[in-house]
Amino acid sequence: MPRSNILKYAAGTYLSNIKMLLLFSLAFVIAFLIPVFASFPTYNDAGAIFLRTASIFLNLNIFSTAIIVAALFFSLLFLSFAIVAINVIVKHGRTRTRITREVFEGLEKYTAKVFAVLLAWAVIIIIANVLSYPTGYSGIITAIVGLAVTPFFFYAPTSIVIDDNRLARALDASTAFFIKRFDYFLLWLAVSIALISFFDFVFIIATGTLASRYIMLVFNSLFIMPFLIVLQSELYMNRFSLLKR
Repeated sequence: MPRSNILKYAAGTYLSNIKMLLLFSLAFVIAFLIPVFASFPTYNDAGAIFLRTASIFLNLNIFSTAIIVAALFFSLLFLSFAIVAINVIVKHGRTRTRITREVFEGLEKYTAKVFAVLLAWAVIIIIANVLSYPTGYSGIITAIVGLAVTPFFFYAPTSIVIDDNRLARALDASTAFFIKRFDYFLLWLAVSIALISFFDFVFIIATGTLASRYIMLVFNSLFIMPFLIVLQSELYMNRFSLLKR
């Protein structure tokens, strides 16, 4: 399917389910606000949360460690729930089946699996960031590690929901599809950069740098991230010839 058509169908799926997507996207807002309001060594910019490695080495103690771990767990839990719910909406939209009460009751199973995937990804990134800090090149090393593990994790949550895969199988499916259709990832990345850059610029001009960080955080959670997950799911499901529109 041409990439322009995938973008069109992703936008159609997003707009036709906007009310339900907004409801579930509140979990994104909560997930990103938890690190902001907890004593978490992070800063936010362009609607994203970043780790302050230096703050860990300077201020870490048993109490702050407990807060960091708890905040991380709850944040990833809300992220997992929102990702699963959006993928369920896309899945049933593509298969033209009705989302029943039983489907929503089954979200718990998928959320637990996606949570495990996100937790594994977060642990890998944090370990790489912390261990490489003394070298003075933590930013570069962490970015390299993040890129190296991206194929394993990028489509894994989608695979769990769409294919009902177990964790190991989801990681394998994600890696295989990522490599096979690398152009899809580049499309998703280009759309992500374009959307985030455009709206971040708009909010900076309209409200100033400080306020725009928090406005963008909420806007990204409610509108940009849900669309990007819809697009990601549409790209993944496009491998099924029977479901190509």
